[in-house]
Amino acid sequence: MTSTASENSRNRADALPKSWNPGEVEADLYERWVAAGYFTADASSDKPPYSIVLPPPNVTGNLHMGHAFDHTLMDLLTRRKRMQGYEVLWLPGMDHAGIATQSIVEKQLAVDGKTKEDFGRELFVEKVWDWKRESGGAIQGQMRRLGDGVDWSRDRFTMDEGLSRAVQTIFKRLYDAGLIYRAERLVNWSPSLETAISDVEVKYEDVEGELVSLRYGSLNNDEPHVIVATTRVETMLGDTAVAVHPDDERYRDLIGTTVYHPITGRQLPIVADDYVDPEFGSGAVKITPAHDPNDFEIGVRHNLPMPTIMDKTGKIADTGTEFDGMDRFEARVKIRERLAAEGRIVAEKRPYVHSVGHSERSGEPIEPRLSMQWWVKVDSLARAAGDAVRNGDVKIYPASQEPRWFDWVDNMHDWCISRQLWWGHRIPIWYGPEGEIVCVGPDERAPEGWVQDPDVLDTWFSSGLWPFSTMGWPDATAELEKFYPTSVLVTGYDILFFWVARMMMFGMFVSEDPAIGAGKDPSRTQVPFDDVFLHGLIRDEFGRKYSKSKGIGVDPLLWIDEYGADATRFTLARGAQPGSDLSVGTPHVTASRSFVTKLFNASKFALMNGAVPGELRARDTLTDADRWILDRLEEVRAEVDSAFDRYEFGKACEALYHFAWDELCDWYLELAKVQFAESEQRAASTRVVLGTVLDSVLRLLHPVIPFVTETLWQALTEGAAGESLVVADWPRPSGVAADPRAAQRISDLQRLVTEIRRFRSDQGLTDKQKVSARLVGIDAADLTGQLAEITTLARLTEPGDGFAATASVEVRLSDATVTVELDTSGTVDLDAERRRLEKDLAAAQKELSGTTAKLGNEAFLAKAPDEVVAKIRGRREVAESEVARIGARLEEIARLAAAR
Repeated sequence: MTSTASENSRNRADALPKSWNPGEVEADLYERWVAAGYFTADASSDKPPYSIVLPPPNVTGNLHMGHAFDHTLMDLLTRRKRMQGYEVLWLPGMDHAGIATQSIVEKQLAVDGKTKEDFGRELFVEKVWDWKRESGGAIQGQMRRLGDGVDWSRDRFTMDEGLSRAVQTIFKRLYDAGLIYRAERLVNWSPSLETAISDVEVKYEDVEGELVSLRYGSLNNDEPHVIVATTRVETMLGDTAVAVHPDDERYRDLIGTTVYHPITGRQLPIVADDYVDPEFGSGAVKITPAHDPNDFEIGVRHNLPMPTIMDKTGKIADTGTEFDGMDRFEARVKIRERLAAEGRIVAEKRPYVHSVGHSERSGEPIEPRLSMQWWVKVDSLARAAGDAVRNGDVKIYPASQEPRWFDWVDNMHDWCISRQLWWGHRIPIWYGPEGEIVCVGPDERAPEGWVQDPDVLDTWFSSGLWPFSTMGWPDATAELEKFYPTSVLVTGYDILFFWVARMMMFGMFVSEDPAIGAGKDPSRTQVPFDDVFLHGLIRDEFGRKYSKSKGIGVDPLLWIDEYGADATRFTLARGAQPGSDLSVGTPHVTASRSFVTKLFNASKFALMNGAVPGELRARDTLTDADRWILDRLEEVRAEVDSAFDRYEFGKACEALYHFAWDELCDWYLELAKVQFAESEQRAASTRVVLGTVLDSVLRLLHPVIPFVTETLWQALTEGAAGESLVVADWPRPSGVAADPRAAQRISDLQRLVTEIRRFRSDQGLTDKQKVSARLVGIDAADLTGQLAEITTLARLTEPGDGFAATASVEVRLSDATVTVELDTSGTVDLDAERRRLEKDLAAAQKELSGTTAKLGNEAFLAKAPDEVVAKIRGRREVAESEVARIGARLEEIARLAAAR
């Protein structure tokens, strides 16, 4: 390296700020990346493709820690692949979030005392679009702050014209194939939202309710009667039967008879059904088919009437009783009071803790309700989704999640896809004046005077098309040709079934579509993605699941403000392992910030000392330290590549963290300082080695911590002729054979220096206090070439005339024991040294006792493999030697203390 290059390096170091302040760098740097087009994919490129579609956040949403986790991992994958020479598409977008978005706009109207009905459907939908244009999508700006390298030129929205066309197309194809039908079935109903809601939008919570035992039939014990228990007294108005187990001897004579209903006066048949648990309660259960999923199945099996006794707002309706018009919870109280007055309540248990489904959006208990809805028949679709994984067309990471996948898709129920909302994709079904029905495709028109179905589709329906609708399907596009199937889906295991399964079902359904299969291998099924990586849930540092309502968790934007995007990202990536939950808190992000700061300071030091990447000198001219750090870099590169390929982000980050901090910063930089002080030729070689290693470390770390690595790499390489680290080459295998002897010598050096430093610390010596020392056994340990490094790092000086050792440290190395004799006259605390040695002696004696006991155990010796026994014998020999050595040293300490 020329002196000019070295001087340029120092100048670039001076141009860096004194300390790393991410808030002053990140925003401008991100916009430069976007403006340069680094994240814009070229569908005409001849590079191999790599694509990910962003799980679309709700248009109403803000960046939460789950998003930050997801996005960090996707950004890591795409940044690395881009550096590896792939044409990368990371396609962003947002979901229209039917219920959440409509609720926001309705609340705004309510401030002025208005409802959506005051405006009518068309005008209300236009108001929602206005809200979306003005206030929706705040999360996009937050994604930029995190550093998401998405292709903003291809940003999509589930209600865009192109995606709406895809929704209408697949609906018609499914309908024409007999896979979409309309039927009256039980659904999760939200009385406050007045719509069916998805299973994923129902959260089950334990609540304190009541268990009331009621008497049906005669109040006379000698006449037919049964006792049933319920947590929802109000639903008895919809009872159409009482069920018992067919083998329950108590009710054998009642099966096939009827029993009097105490409020409606109906005679309820007593039916036998295997579902009933004879051990629970009285062994008899009331059957309300229209308001309980299990009762519904029993009702179907026994052909029972299914009266709905609540309207869409949750009020009792059409029962012909005095309870009509009451809210369901008010009716629960009033019905119980009437039954108590009639003597029909046999027992009450309060509080009775049981699990109740609540609407995630409104917070209210959901109401199972019989309702006319549109459904997808999932049998064949689910089977294809299961087969795609069984056949290896799609791989799930971790593989331990596969049984859950098969359990779900192999037992899937038909999917309710209709919602009673105005905001969303309108169901493309039209009704004629004589009851005719037609499904209208995107290029078709309904007959004049026909009326369209009022419902909209579940948002999971449109997001299920996301991998291919965002690339222009049903048209054959350059994006589909280049980037479909996508490479990997990154998401949490908690929505494996709700979203992933739907994408798989739809992707398999259209797999033979010409637009999907154009130019592809005809022998391979066109799945929507090759890999599914499932990460765990984010938890706080105490292991509690993040919950905004309970005040548990952290806003990632607060972390970005205080610690920077890099520290936030590194915290999340470092804890990410396939299928495992991640606990993070302030200690974790503080440690990540310290790591970023350490990297910045170490890199700046290297630049100030003239480090610059370049062509390495001949291998045999490099020092042991140089060869060791280059070999360790190659080992870490291979480990990182292997971990990233297996989606083991945490392992990759751990390897990079410990290499950068422990080996590069804490050891090689210190060794380099010694080499800098040697000849200019040695210093020049060291600068190239340091610059080359630092260059690779910044490249390897860039996908995880892009901002600080870009800043440092630009300074290190002078921008590589205007290039950005975003598009720089990913480190490749060096092809150079490792030098195990150099690694052993450096390992021995580290052990020796560490033990001397420990001795110094025990004695209370400061770093400025040098100690005269003689190292005995250096030649035998093959460390003569490292003598300058050892004495410098251990703060030792050459022994002078009249040297007299007053203390010693013996360190067992790979091939020999080195004794460090020190003249510590007036500096060594003999009491501290004695305590240190006594602690070491106790440990050695414990090891000697344990190994001796094992070798004296005949049963152990008979069963243990020879290599295990030999290893334990070796440990005992070492322990015996240590006990003798430390004992002699303690005797020496006693003599020195007496002489004082």
